[in-house]
Amino acid sequence: MAAHIPDPYLMYARLREKGPIHRKVSRYGHDTWLVTGYEATRSVLLDPRLSRNPHHAPQWMRDQELTGGGVLGINLLASDPPDHTRIRRLVSQAFTRRRVEALRPRIQAIADDLLEDMARYPEVDLLESFAAPLSLTVICELLGVPAKDSADFRRWTRETMIPPIDEESKAVLRRGTLAMKDYLTRLIDEWRGRTSPRLAPDEQPTLTGALIAAMDEGDQLSDQELQGTLALLLMAGHETTVNLVGNAMAALFRHSDQWRLLRETPDLLPGALEELLRFASPVEMAMPRYATEDLTLAGADIPAGGVVLACIASANRDAAQVEAGDSLDITRPDAQAMLSFGHGPHFCLGAALARLEARMALESLLRRFPGLKLACPPESLAWRHSAVRGLEKVPVVLG
Repeated sequence: MAAHIPDPYLMYARLREKGPIHRKVSRYGHDTWLVTGYEATRSVLLDPRLSRNPHHAPQWMRDQELTGGGVLGINLLASDPPDHTRIRRLVSQAFTRRRVEALRPRIQAIADDLLEDMARYPEVDLLESFAAPLSLTVICELLGVPAKDSADFRRWTRETMIPPIDEESKAVLRRGTLAMKDYLTRLIDEWRGRTSPRLAPDEQPTLTGALIAAMDEGDQLSDQELQGTLALLLMAGHETTVNLVGNAMAALFRHSDQWRLLRETPDLLPGALEELLRFASPVEMAMPRYATEDLTLAGADIPAGGVVLACIASANRDAAQVEAGDSLDITRPDAQAMLSFGHGPHFCLGAALARLEARMALESLLRRFPGLKLACPPESLAWRHSAVRGLEKVPVVLG
């Protein structure tokens, strides 16, 4: 669903001026606490009194299907220590930097093929023609999903990330969740039969096989944990990267001086990517946290059961942490992604893959189409209603 909505970053900037934390009434009539300052957001992501386990969520969130369960089931994002520690340790055996780096040649080959196909047209949608198929192909090959199933995977991913704001959206979410769960069950069964016990997790041909093989002192992932982990890797490894590339290019088009500077000085790209991650992160809001006891956060008293929403997008632009945070500057000497990949125990395991894909995507676009420009007024771009902040389309003229 497309909607021409004002840039929420402007709203966050106004909220930050009034303080780092704000009591807000949800659309369901219950209090929540929105955290917009950097230090307060960082504290939220570290505080063990703020749980990610849906069992600690208030009943009204469970009634409205707002706990982020569904297809994700038991996974890293919806657990606390010691379960979170155990699952993360097992997943880390399989999803290593070595496995990510080994993808580099394949990512480049996929990008080159997509750009060659794009060159046949004077104008394309950068998301549909490049960012989405690049990211989807990479994650499907990584997990061992056949290419013929990738289109279904993308549809289910988008359906499972629709906010359940009414009965229609809840029905779409349930449909995508059931389809995804059924497929992942079959995928696990298939790769369980093809996983070699003689190979270490990092040597298995697919990440699914590596997760099946991962064991530590007799522990291994249960079927529910395995399914939840695969779903999380699929959604986080696909949707966030698609929208990182789309948001980054849209930000550069809006700041034409920065786009021109990057074209003229491509060596700036590593720092530019960190700045774009900070400035245009596809992760607008961290997953909700639930207070397990009465606590005080940034001067606000939060009761046990209170829902805390940490706004990554706002924290990344906090002027107390980064000078002129609402400005895009790809030459920042200390450019960093800030909190775009989270912080603390829930820091994103896929950060290395996201950085690699995004950097190679932007490098390839710069090299192949240096005259690339937006095909519509920036203010006409439509934001998508989703758990991940991204645009419906990014129409471009190839030049």
